[in-house]
Order: sequence, then C-alpha cells, then structure tokens
Amino acid sequence: MSCEAFENNKMNEFDFIVTDGENPDFEKLCTMLDENLDELVGKKFQRSAYANFNLRDNIHDVILIYHNNEAIACGSFKKYDDKTAELKRVFLKKECRGMGLAGKLIAKLEENARCNGFETMILETGKPLVAAGKLYEKLGYERISNYGQYADMPDSICMSKSLIVDA
Repeated sequence: MSCEAFENNKMNEFDFIVTDGENPDFEKLCTMLDENLDELVGKKFQRSAYANFNLRDNIHDVILIYHNNEAIACGSFKKYDDKTAELKRVFLKKECRGMGLAGKLIAKLEENARCNGFETMILETGKPLVAAGKLYEKLGYERISNYGQYADMPDSICMSKSLIVDA
C-alpha cells in the first residue's frame, strides 16, 4: 500500500476510526508492532519482561487509521489513574512512517483522553527506540522518572505531557 495521499496532504483519504482493544484490525497491527519490536530490539534486551504490560485486555480506547479500507496504523491509551492516561501500542506500517501521520494519530488520542477527563498522558518507550523518543519529544513529551512497572527497567524511558489546554 502506498501513502502517497498523505504525502500530498490529502488527509481526507485517511479515515481515523475510534474503536476498542477487541477490534481484529487492532489485534493484527499489534502483532505487527511486536514483530517490529523483535526486529529492532529483540536481541538487545529481553522483551519478554514487557509482555504483560502490553496486553490488549485493559485497552478500551483505540484509534485506527485506514487508507483504502486497509488498517495502516494504530494507537491507544488506557487509564493509569484518575487523572492520568498511558499511551500504548502506537504503530504505523513501515511504508507510512516519516510523513507526520504518527503525530496526527497521537494528537487525536490526546484529545480523546482529554475529553475523557484525563489531565496528563504518560508513556514508556525503550532506549533502543531512538526515532520514537525523538517523535515524542517533538510532540511535547518530557522525560520523567520511570513509573510503576517500569521503575526498575533500565532500558525503559518514561515520558509525560500535560493535556490541559490553557484558556
């Protein structure tokens, strides 16, 4: 599949669909994400330590991007606490990367989280995932101390962003 439409700024050729963690296309894209992570970091550290933190059963807020009826990207968030959502499972097919689509997806996820009453979005990425870290920084995320289940994981990088819009 080609993402030429996005390159030409024809965003109307992309459909952003709100769904949940049970969506079969989300499941397929999550499998592709895991395979991609295996390629990138599987040999650098044990990804198995992270498996329990990426289960879809607690993910209820998902956005999928479709192009020509094909799911090409996904992202989600889940409740971390009453005021904080955690960004999860952000993935774009390889041929659709580097064109700004991830930023638009994350912005929509942030807006959905804000509309659900969350004030902060947190996330975890890995030290080997340099491009992801740079994207999150570009989108306004700042590095924080590793939280929760990632506190003792030296290859984790945790980040946070306020979702509060100044009036």
